[in-house]
Amino acid sequence: MTPAGVSWPTLRNGQNGLSGTEVELGSADTTWPRHVHLIGDNALYLLGKRVPTSEAKLNPSPSVPVAIVGAGPYGLSVAANLRTLGVEYRIFGRPMRSWLENMPEKMFLKSVGFASSLSDGTGDHTLAAFCKAHGRDYQDVDWPVPIGTFTDYAQWFQKTLVDNVEPHDVIDLRQVGDHFEIRLSTGETVVAAQVVMAVGHTYFAHTPPVLRGISKDLVSHVMDHRGFESFAGRTVTVIGAGQSALETSALLHEAGADVSILVREEKLAWNGDPVERTLRMRLRAPESGLGPGWKSLFYSNAPQFFRPLPRALREEIVKRALGPAGAWWLRPRVLGKVPVSLHTAVRSATSHGDRLQLDVVRAGASETVTTEHVIAGTGYRVDVNRIPFLDRELVARVRQSGTTPVLNAAFESSVPGLYFVGLSAAHTFGPVQRFVFGADFAARRVGKQVARRVGKAQPAPASLQDDASRPA
Repeated sequence: MTPAGVSWPTLRNGQNGLSGTEVELGSADTTWPRHVHLIGDNALYLLGKRVPTSEAKLNPSPSVPVAIVGAGPYGLSVAANLRTLGVEYRIFGRPMRSWLENMPEKMFLKSVGFASSLSDGTGDHTLAAFCKAHGRDYQDVDWPVPIGTFTDYAQWFQKTLVDNVEPHDVIDLRQVGDHFEIRLSTGETVVAAQVVMAVGHTYFAHTPPVLRGISKDLVSHVMDHRGFESFAGRTVTVIGAGQSALETSALLHEAGADVSILVREEKLAWNGDPVERTLRMRLRAPESGLGPGWKSLFYSNAPQFFRPLPRALREEIVKRALGPAGAWWLRPRVLGKVPVSLHTAVRSATSHGDRLQLDVVRAGASETVTTEHVIAGTGYRVDVNRIPFLDRELVARVRQSGTTPVLNAAFESSVPGLYFVGLSAAHTFGPVQRFVFGADFAARRVGKQVARRVGKAQPAPASLQDDASRPA
């Protein structure tokens, strides 16, 4: 039998960067030797015993029931739920990396306070509880959550409940037989029976085709910026009409940039100002984790009923619902301060030294815009083929609708044991998977399914036993 804590790589001469006939065992248990030696082509020396390779078990055995790739809100939530369920796991990634490195340090969340908590499976470790314990300002609604408060909360959540995060990058993930092999930036290969992909939006930034291939000195995406002081005194053009584009424009203006916005729509959309909501107003448009309204309530509280909708309808809803709009508190920071060109589309872009010339069509008329930098606030589009560490053969086995994974009721893809949560699951479970509020539903569903697979819970109900091979 394989000793506890030892996971087997496929044994090849000189594998894993080791010289000669030495091969590394991916063991976390230091009580066992970490190396074996190949003897010629037909035997190996293992734990003091010569074993013919014909008898040796060269294929890995699962060393951990589940591995989580990504340590943002969804990855941490899945891990915390697995801990509550008593399921062993390993989780990889720098905690809250994209929030700490790829979002402006002066931004605010669009989600309100009560909708900005991670999931622990018990409801105890909420943003409200953190703010109360640490003397921070907090309101359930009508209060923009500062990103600093949110990331401090998420790091507290991680240190309290998921203190075993391994801050390493995954550089290769592939399926071998009925398990998965995960190669880390440390050189270790981890073997897992199941894998949860919680990669957020990291690999899915969308830049319009006309802006691709141009130097990053001239074109960037909103996720490329933590601050905007370097743009002071420079002309910057922001493209987009959503929250990220509008907030980026406001922050650029406040940093001293000469900024303008190009918008395809005929007008900007803004969320309504907070008002005292009467009973009649609450009945007509109940509050939800995604804002007021019966549709928003359905999207936020019933994602399990969103999934059975026809595929075309689901995709249209995800595309249109909660579309580009600015938060109420952002409007006075943009209107009257940042020039906005409505009904404007960029047809081409040409670099001229340290400037970029944009050929645009505004309300049917052609114009030229010259700028020193363009920032695309054009959102994110899920494409599992863009996740760089996924083995191409594995990707080919993931059934897709367009470029998004087709998932069953437990967030499992057509590859048994491979799950996708967060933005990657939005086309299956609706707009809520684009927001922190959706982490609770995803983490509970995935946690229960994983627990059943490892014998920690009762058999799944029929609603969770279907697979992703059915028509999308």
